[in-house]
Amino acid sequence: MKHFFLPFEKKPDFSCSAEHIEQLSEYEKYQLSFHPERPRYLDYLPVFQQVEECFQNDAHGNCLIGTHRALLDTPEGPLKVMLIGQQSAPTSDYERLQELMKNNGEAAKWNQGMPTPASYDRALQAIELAGKENRIIITMIDTPGADPTEEAEAGGIAWKIGRCMQALAEAPVPTISVIMNRGCSGGAIALSGCDRVLAMEYSTYLVISPEACSSILFRTRAKANLAAEISQITAREAFTHGIVDAVVTEPAGPAHRFPEAAMTSLQQSLCSHASALASIASDQIFYCRTERWQKIGQWDEIPEQDINAFEKKVSRQLKQQTDTLFIKRHPKCRDKSGKRVYDPAFLPGLLANNYVCPECGHRYTRLSARDYIELVLDEGSFREHAETRYIVDKDILVFPEYAQKLEEARYATGMASAFITGDGSVEGHDVVFCATDFGFLGGSFCMSTGEKIWRACETAIERQSPVILQAAGGGARMHEGCSSMVSIPKVHVALSRVEKASLPVITIITDPTLGGVAIGIGSRGIQLFEYNAGNIGFSGKRVIEQYTGKKTSGDFQTTRWLQEKGHAKDIVRPEEMKQHLSAIIEEHYRKPVS
Repeated sequence: MKHFFLPFEKKPDFSCSAEHIEQLSEYEKYQLSFHPERPRYLDYLPVFQQVEECFQNDAHGNCLIGTHRALLDTPEGPLKVMLIGQQSAPTSDYERLQELMKNNGEAAKWNQGMPTPASYDRALQAIELAGKENRIIITMIDTPGADPTEEAEAGGIAWKIGRCMQALAEAPVPTISVIMNRGCSGGAIALSGCDRVLAMEYSTYLVISPEACSSILFRTRAKANLAAEISQITAREAFTHGIVDAVVTEPAGPAHRFPEAAMTSLQQSLCSHASALASIASDQIFYCRTERWQKIGQWDEIPEQDINAFEKKVSRQLKQQTDTLFIKRHPKCRDKSGKRVYDPAFLPGLLANNYVCPECGHRYTRLSARDYIELVLDEGSFREHAETRYIVDKDILVFPEYAQKLEEARYATGMASAFITGDGSVEGHDVVFCATDFGFLGGSFCMSTGEKIWRACETAIERQSPVILQAAGGGARMHEGCSSMVSIPKVHVALSRVEKASLPVITIITDPTLGGVAIGIGSRGIQLFEYNAGNIGFSGKRVIEQYTGKKTSGDFQTTRWLQEKGHAKDIVRPEEMKQHLSAIIEEHYRKPVS
């Protein structure tokens, strides 16, 4: 049988011993985690009994997440389980894999291991069925990330990933996740927000690939090893940071060389954790889930005097500076025919268009968190929560220049972190309001944001107030590694607690809302899309165009485009936002208590 060997495996003095693997570079450990011969989801099915496939169909990407009813034979007796496994390629047999992938149709079918909207549809069906049949959910993670194409965006991949996390947060049965090989980005976190998270010893769990991290950090992909080292992506490091509950040993050596030993080890670990979870009373499952996720994440706190040094109100609204109604046009403006436009821009027209140039679609400004507080809440009603005011980001990885960037962002935005929470009112109705400042490191989702939302939700439940979230930002913050990404399921649990308390969650989706922000708060509650907002979805336009080599459509990821695809129902002008929020809240209070 023909085998595949990574460069370091070809060295005459290399063995698969733990000592030799420990001496590998961090990037080599990353390569090892997605070795093409490592066992995949279908290879692990013999760990279970009475395996029965469900929800299989021919939709593009359906094969990338498999779903099976099964039994797990534990010492205490058989347990009914629902398996939801990411299958990143058709086989782990390298010789057969090469033959299969010579067929262009087969290669397209497997989509380089990246799940599509149809993949997550299948997972959602399985989660629902598991609840009805009282089956413990076991998700198996193996993906380089979710599908970064315009087709996936048109299929609502951001919202479907978010729905998967919400479904797992609210599942009436226990949930277990296993990071089998490589668990990367939103494609992985969609299904790994579980009651227990296990990781195979030589797997990796990461928010962004080392190559992409290197490209952003060092402007070159050549320093991927340094990026991998900085990001701390191995299973052992994930365990150290508290985002993995247990590391499943590969006792004889890496699973691609010793699959039987790895499978036996996983079976033993699953039996132990599944038995423990099965003993929890059904009415205590969500309570125990809450207890677990409350502890996820790390953050620092700073004293009031430190905040006073940088705190200020920063507004990014465009306002008339002189007696003219015109402002300088941005330098790259071109009309629909491609002709350069030099004339000054008419300010009242920009304001009516929510700061978007009618000629080329360029956004002249993005409002600050303080701007949204003034826009949405009754004048003078906002009071920042003392419970969240002092929480700031923690540099757990000692990431290059992160501490400096945080300091610069504080002085630039006048905020302690990218996220602020407080009490306020909307036309007299008490609310808990949470706002994001895109100016603070692009509003990227991080551990402090997860904790602030958690505490804000607790305040809302205590005071029986609706929660309003203003969403903006890109992906999870790479400076905090996978810990930032793992805080996204924490937010889903927090928001589900609010909804379980019969309180409304309302999300205002602004420009941009991408990646970790979109699949987190952007996917929850009653969604209000800000008029003329753009850059709304999972993968950003530039990422998609680089991956596909094709230009995206002209109005891609705008509210108009999302409405056409059926993903944006309510599009609201900023000046009408307060009125819409008030109507939603009043309708909630008119509903009879069930």
